[in-house]
Amino acid sequence: MNKFQTHNIGVEQGSTNLFSDYQHDGIMWTGTGAREFRQIVTFDHPFSRKPLVHVSISMWDFDKDTNQRADISAEMVNREGFAIVFRTWGDTRVARARADWIAFGEMQDDDDWDVE
Repeated sequence: MNKFQTHNIGVEQGSTNLFSDYQHDGIMWTGTGAREFRQIVTFDHPFSRKPLVHVSISMWDFDKDTNQRADISAEMVNREGFAIVFRTWGDTRVARARADWIAFGEMQDDDDWDVE
């Protein structure tokens, strides 16, 4: 469980088109075996500490003739942003995918002091 130390909580959300590999015979559409796609997301305003980030698939387009396998997560989360990581494997063919995300955490307050 995360406990916030301040009343100043920030929430940012977004939606990101990850890829459209069917348009140019990209690796998610034509490849086999383990494959990965990473998309860096930068927050509009940095959090004062590492935020909590949730990522979900909001649109997917798989080939109907192959197994539909996908894994999505947030990695490298820090105050400024994170990486959306989409993975598939085996014979899965993914034409395109979109991810929605939400980040929430402590924000700097104008009255906070930075003493170093």
